[in-house]
Amino acid sequence: MKVQKLHSWHVRPAEARAVQEQLRPKLTLKGTPRNVKLVAGADLSYPRFSSEAVGGVVVLTWPGLEVVETQTVAGRMSFPYVPGLLSFREGPLLLQAFKRLRMDPHLIFFDGQGIAHPRGIGLASHMGLLLDRPSLGCAKSRLFGTSAEPDREAGSRTALYDSSGLQIGVTLRTRTGVKPIFVSPGHRVGMKAAAQWALRVGGGYRIPEPIRQAHLLVNRRRIELLGAQGNKSSP
Repeated sequence: MKVQKLHSWHVRPAEARAVQEQLRPKLTLKGTPRNVKLVAGADLSYPRFSSEAVGGVVVLTWPGLEVVETQTVAGRMSFPYVPGLLSFREGPLLLQAFKRLRMDPHLIFFDGQGIAHPRGIGLASHMGLLLDRPSLGCAKSRLFGTSAEPDREAGSRTALYDSSGLQIGVTLRTRTGVKPIFVSPGHRVGMKAAAQWALRVGGGYRIPEPIRQAHLLVNRRRIELLGAQGNKSSP
């Protein structure tokens, strides 16, 4: 896959926030992906308190959800951990993995936020913009905004709002009685389509199947390379 070069990665936190402000107006937050035949999930795994990480991408068929390609990249994250700037820490390794793909996914799921972010451009939005592909964020925890708890049944959802009352995402129950996830558009996907696709690729799990497969992939590869230390997240 090709990656657009829209900014430098060699920035400090204050500069990174300025980059986010510059990129935010470039996002397209409407539409429904058409003729989807391939979907992808992306994730990163690293031992706690370590800068060594493994980034990975899994491509699956749609609607069969069969894994047809995987790519991983191991390396060092040079940007510090700063809330709201995750894409500057994890993005460079993830983009290296995307560059290795032979297949070209039509829709990409990220383990992170889309526009449900203090500056409206989380990991899924940032990466979607650089890859110029429809993308959405599916996070296990809420970074920003407020919402009511959805009903217990699978498919139940409530709107996630910022402080001005603007909807920035959806709190979505993907399985009955299981904790919800927080879904938001990344790039070239509308709010309604983001929630619909998060449910469509559920695979029977809380986390959408493309992200779950990416999570399993990078954890396996990290253990092979770096040992069985604690990782940053769990499925």
